[in-house]
Amino acid sequence: MGSSGWKAVYYRTMHDATLSRTWRGDASTVGLVSLAHGTSHFFHLLLPPLFPWIMRDLGLRFTDVAFLTTVFFAVSGTGQALAGFAVDRVGALRMLLGAIALLAVSGGALGFAHSYAGLMVVAALAGAGNSIFHPADFTILNRRVSAGRLGHAFAMHGLVGNLGWAAGASFMAAVGAAAGWHAAGFAAGAAAALVGGFLWTQRGHLAVSPAHASHGGGTRGPTAPGGLPASSRFGFLRSATVWTCFAFFYFSTGAAGILQNFAPTILAHLYPITIALGSAGLTAYLLGSAAGMLAGGFLASHVARSDRIIAVALLLAAVVPAQLAMQALAVAVLLPAMAILGFGTGVAGPSRDLLVRQAAASRFGAAAFGRVYGFVYSGLDIGVATIPLAIGRLLDGGHFSWAMASVAVLLVVATGAAVRVR
Repeated sequence: MGSSGWKAVYYRTMHDATLSRTWRGDASTVGLVSLAHGTSHFFHLLLPPLFPWIMRDLGLRFTDVAFLTTVFFAVSGTGQALAGFAVDRVGALRMLLGAIALLAVSGGALGFAHSYAGLMVVAALAGAGNSIFHPADFTILNRRVSAGRLGHAFAMHGLVGNLGWAAGASFMAAVGAAAGWHAAGFAAGAAAALVGGFLWTQRGHLAVSPAHASHGGGTRGPTAPGGLPASSRFGFLRSATVWTCFAFFYFSTGAAGILQNFAPTILAHLYPITIALGSAGLTAYLLGSAAGMLAGGFLASHVARSDRIIAVALLLAAVVPAQLAMQALAVAVLLPAMAILGFGTGVAGPSRDLLVRQAAASRFGAAAFGRVYGFVYSGLDIGVATIPLAIGRLLDGGHFSWAMASVAVLLVVATGAAVRVR
């Protein structure tokens, strides 16, 4: 073999080694960020599984405990819009570790809580911690993971988030039943502390430099294609695209919030089934959503137009709640139908995250990922905090078909927002 042949072998070997290192690095980053995301979703259910025992011990009503959930998401939604700026200024890793610390403190506070006021503090602390994850997570993923793997990265991020919901519901209920709700709070806090400690030991896979250099000297950075200064702190708020993304998250997550809060009750009133079977329908929806996210990750990596994936997936998914609202489905197909609904919304998840990335990068650059993701994803929390409350009034009036039909309407409206993002 001549010298040119040996050189070709050498460079090919070096190229393969570089690809292998890049893959391992990407996988480590995605795994760690997904673990953090799953922990945040675990703490979405810090309180709700314990409500039966909390209500009994403190003499609370359903309205009282429901307001704790509203406090959580109101604080999270407000904080998320602000956290994006902090992520861009002080760094995503520091903010992420701080978020885990807040969750750990909220678990400990639950262990010490003996009044409704104490529970309000718990909800606020957990909401504040939760507010940081999306801007921090997506800043790390967008700046560390290879562009060709982002679809898979977003799919894993969403999937582990769903698993965090499942783990939180079962863990908190099991510990609460066995040892009481105070012990469940301490256990949750300890779990968050362990996750935080592990992330600290692996921080080399999560570190990204803060993107604040252009903010402090009064100089204006380059102008993005949309005509807004890329370095302007609040320039993104003048972008119609950002507000359209916000609206998409508000309506799509509002639909999910209706199902997560009320699906068992709605199904049990629309069809001759028990609440237990209605709860199985919710489980089928969540499992279908997890499977859809995996499939959506592959689609997002191979289809250039994210908005088209979202439109097809959500419009097909919207058919299911429309049929359920009209009581047009047989009881035998309720669980598969709920799984299909979840699958459709899950498929849209990775493309949804890519859609925001495309909107942010094309107009404001990587330095704005934190604040754009933070603001846009605050629509998620605000949707969960407000839309289910409005649907609760429909349910109080006995309008269960209208409530399920609202899910279909919200998915269609969200689709309209997605296709307008450019």
